Amino acid sequence: MKRKVNVNKIKLSKLILVFILLFFIVVAVRLSFLAISPSIDGINMKNFVSSRNTRKKTIYAKRGTIYDVTGETLARTVNSYTVIAFLDESRSEGFKTPQHVVDKELTAQKLSPLLGMSEEAILYLLNRNAYQVELGPGGRDISELKKEQIEELKLPGISFMSSYKRYYPKDETASYILGYVRTTDEGELIGEMGIESYYNNMLKGEDGYTIYQQDVYGYKIPNTNEETKDSVDGVDIYLTLDSNIQYFVEKYSKEAYEEYNPNWLFTVVADAKTGAILGSTSYPTFNPNIKNITNYLNPLVSFSFEPGSTMKTFTYMAAMEKGVYDGNTKYESGSIEFGKDTIYDWNNKGFGEITYDEGFLYSSNVAISYMTKEYFTADELREYFKKFGFGKKTGIELPGELSGTLNFTYPVEIANAGFGQGITITPIQMIQAMTTIANDGVMLKPYIVDKIVDTNINETIYEGGRKELGKVVSTKTVNQIKDLLYRVIYNDLYYSTGSGFKMKGYDLMGKTGTAQYVDSTSGRYFYDDINYIRSFVGMFPKDDPQIIIYTALKKNYSARGIQNIVKGLVKDISNYKGIYNPDINTDATSYIIENYKNKSLDTTLNDLKEKSFVITATDDKTLNKEIYNSCEENNIPVNTVDDKDNCSFIFPALAKNKGVTVAISTSGKSPIYAKYLRKKIESLIQDSESIVDNLSKYREKIKNEISLEENRKVAFEKLLEYSLSNESITDDLVDKIIKDLSV
Repeated sequence: MKRKVNVNKIKLSKLILVFILLFFIVVAVRLSFLAISPSIDGINMKNFVSSRNTRKKTIYAKRGTIYDVTGETLARTVNSYTVIAFLDESRSEGFKTPQHVVDKELTAQKLSPLLGMSEEAILYLLNRNAYQVELGPGGRDISELKKEQIEELKLPGISFMSSYKRYYPKDETASYILGYVRTTDEGELIGEMGIESYYNNMLKGEDGYTIYQQDVYGYKIPNTNEETKDSVDGVDIYLTLDSNIQYFVEKYSKEAYEEYNPNWLFTVVADAKTGAILGSTSYPTFNPNIKNITNYLNPLVSFSFEPGSTMKTFTYMAAMEKGVYDGNTKYESGSIEFGKDTIYDWNNKGFGEITYDEGFLYSSNVAISYMTKEYFTADELREYFKKFGFGKKTGIELPGELSGTLNFTYPVEIANAGFGQGITITPIQMIQAMTTIANDGVMLKPYIVDKIVDTNINETIYEGGRKELGKVVSTKTVNQIKDLLYRVIYNDLYYSTGSGFKMKGYDLMGKTGTAQYVDSTSGRYFYDDINYIRSFVGMFPKDDPQIIIYTALKKNYSARGIQNIVKGLVKDISNYKGIYNPDINTDATSYIIENYKNKSLDTTLNDLKEKSFVITATDDKTLNKEIYNSCEENNIPVNTVDDKDNCSFIFPALAKNKGVTVAISTSGKSPIYAKYLRKKIESLIQDSESIVDNLSKYREKIKNEISLEENRKVAFEKLLEYSLSNESITDDLVDKIIKDLSV
């Protein structure tokens, strides 16, 4: 019997075979096409495959450091770490030991005290459905020391992301000058405000990169092509700020701000001979490390306000320079009318018939009004103000500088402008204008950058310095105004506005200011006893001005605040800079052991042989030398006051705290500076007792158990680092350090 053949199955088999053949033909054609053209559907396959195995790693440039003029660090870049936890088990594939978090409860328990987070908060993050998580906020921006402590726990799956962080070691110091940086999502540091913003491109440098091939685990494949571009670090910037003067500025400004509670307060100190800004602060202030900012404007350049009577200085100078001023000319003070408008003196009643010179000492608005009415058109006075730099930017190296305004047309407006109302200026413009008086009529451009150093080539690429803007007024005008500015303070007149700034032994000169300001609600000036901007601008010493001071506070009933600031600054800066005046009474106490006056030199020298030590105080250098030589021959220690060349020992200033004593000496050059340093160091070591105790407790143990001297040094340095970080030092910690360093 013949078997029946299923024709349908045969046909189906043939059909499948045909499809299989067609599939392979298509694949072959596709592969052939790919060999000829690497693109499929618009995608470059070679590049696609390469991108899946190629990694580009950024080599971050280090942001430049900002220093003060003495080399003290004001802003620097430090390594910062973020703690991360790998949660996915796939990360451990191919490894003998786990590379992900295995015991979440134990991990949370161990990390809690180090990160300052609760175990529950950490556990919440560890239980997230993610490949990895950041353990913040406690795990962000941790120090190198904290990183080492976490690493010592050897917790599986715990790792770190490294980045740069901007650190300001002096916290609030010069914050508006420095500014701050923000960190982008890509980890880049971008300058905001101040020097950080103005020089951002130079400070940040240029990032580099490395391009290499990696395997499926992300590791670099050996013997493969690699492309590298080195990073270029940012430049270092040295400011003209002097940290010592900055300290004085902030000390007295903060005291006034806290005591008198104004809306705002600023103080700026400048070198009268160069235009360099030596110190600048304002309150309220902020700490750039934590960015607790309430005002984003730098008062030095971005506060534009009515200056008040400080402006009278330049109106008087304009009249002197025009040749129309006669200080002995008399006028009737009290009030003056301009049509329907009346201008009054600040006491509303005046001071009787007085001279224009006396009008300056009394800060008479009416004196200014008579002068502007008789001697100046609006354009004339405006041009004189422009010569002093008002109404235009100074060009100082800070962002956000304003120009101020010089808008006045009518006679009453001209008068108002003459005594600083109805126009606006910035503090830096006032500093610039005052340099004219200090430099025989030559105006200087203010600056705040001393030099810029490119550390990549170790070269100074920019140097700041004195820049003359031209002679603005004559020597005669300068001498006239200096005399008036001095008499504002040193006079016996009852109504003088500057008598509160008088200090025995210091020939300060200056001008006060009290300006109304506008109520933002009504658009009108306040008329009360508190809503004023009170200010002072001055310089010292009179004959050869070295220092310019400008300070102001808004909304305060008293001028006592600015008096305290100015007087404190004059005394401390004079001592620090060696601006000496022989009339100054010091706090020094003299102890006369024995008086050899009128005794012969031979008798004196013979008597000295019996002494244990000798202190000499004469103004005869020859005699000092003979006494010194005699003491040296007889091995007797000798101190010669104010003559360091004839001293075999000195008296240092001692800064003491429990556990620490620091001796400071200037080798006899400046005892008052040694005294200042003593006070500053005392505040620095006030918390030293606990640190000393920590270090001394384990001193013998470390000396006995670590044989190598260099390892002992490392151990002590580690203990110091822990102490300075307020970390608790335990026996277990010390034992571990000893174990690690013992050989």
